[in-house]
Amino acid sequence: MRPDDRPLSERKKMILKAIIDAHIENGEPVGSKYLTQGGRFSYSSATIRNEMAELEAMGYLEQPHTSAGRVPSEAGYRFYVDSLVDRYRMTQAETEKLKNALREKQAELDGILDTAMRLAASMTNYTALAVRPRVTSMTVKKFALVPVDQNSMVLVMVTAGGAVRTQNIVSASPVGEDALKKLANLLNIRLAGLSADQFTLPIMMELESAMGEYAFLVDPVVKSICQTISATSGGEIKIDGVNRLLSYPEFYDIGKLRDMLAMFERKDELLQLISGDTAPMMPAGQPDDGVHVYIGSENPVIVMDSSTLVFKPVKKDGKTVGALGVIGPTRMNYTKVISMIDNITNSISDVLDAPATDDSGGKNGQ
Repeated sequence: MRPDDRPLSERKKMILKAIIDAHIENGEPVGSKYLTQGGRFSYSSATIRNEMAELEAMGYLEQPHTSAGRVPSEAGYRFYVDSLVDRYRMTQAETEKLKNALREKQAELDGILDTAMRLAASMTNYTALAVRPRVTSMTVKKFALVPVDQNSMVLVMVTAGGAVRTQNIVSASPVGEDALKKLANLLNIRLAGLSADQFTLPIMMELESAMGEYAFLVDPVVKSICQTISATSGGEIKIDGVNRLLSYPEFYDIGKLRDMLAMFERKDELLQLISGDTAPMMPAGQPDDGVHVYIGSENPVIVMDSSTLVFKPVKKDGKTVGALGVIGPTRMNYTKVISMIDNITNSISDVLDAPATDDSGGKNGQ
């Protein structure tokens, strides 16, 4: 059900927030009697019941049974996440645990993500995941051509990320070592740092002209380069704390749980979502580099229509190198989870961007 477009009064916002906070804590429908207890509100029970009825009519609450209280709808959770959720402050112990764990793994991204994933699972009590996203293109910072024999060579490419890629190339005519060195030098001057769609015809013609009698080498070499830097990396996803789902009644349904476990086993759908392939389906108002929250049917992954996925990209030097997130029931502690994921990913980025230090505590080379 789509929510009513009318703006909520401050009183309705307060009541909606109180209902969602209470439902997140105990998992039960919330009635007007609960809201009037303990001095939570100074309004009468009749006033609160009227407001709850209006919130239900507007699409923010649902009534599971005729005589029961109300529970939040997906629209209610969405409004809560976008407008009402409080800022959770990590305790000093949580902050120190996070910093110490990440410092120990500073040398490798995979180790940092694995550590952060386990911390996220234990700190939130939900299933956590760490993602190395799909890579749809790359650039090369250095080229080399190594002769194997007179008619074959190995093209060596060092990517901007430091990975080494190679391609075997066979020539129809003999090629001397000097010609290979000349072409490698030209590639480093004209193609290093460019993406495949920047390899223009004028650049190709320039390379062929510069190679003279060996112009026939340019086409197969450049094609090999394009194949390499345009290839899609499959990405990787790791999951921790799947058993934590069993702590929540929402996952007691054996059929739903089985579908969820099968999705974790396949991983492709989650990887596709978090790598950005389904970016057009992202809920409105969520920045690409912020915390993403998919509630219930907002999830493009169908079996997650009764779950919430929260994740945020991990940045290094401004580029996305991974992502960290949690999966749990729609009755999730959004205040804590959103802040926790935000804090952890920001800490990872700080560690990745920090200059390496030597054993004496100073920067390398100083």
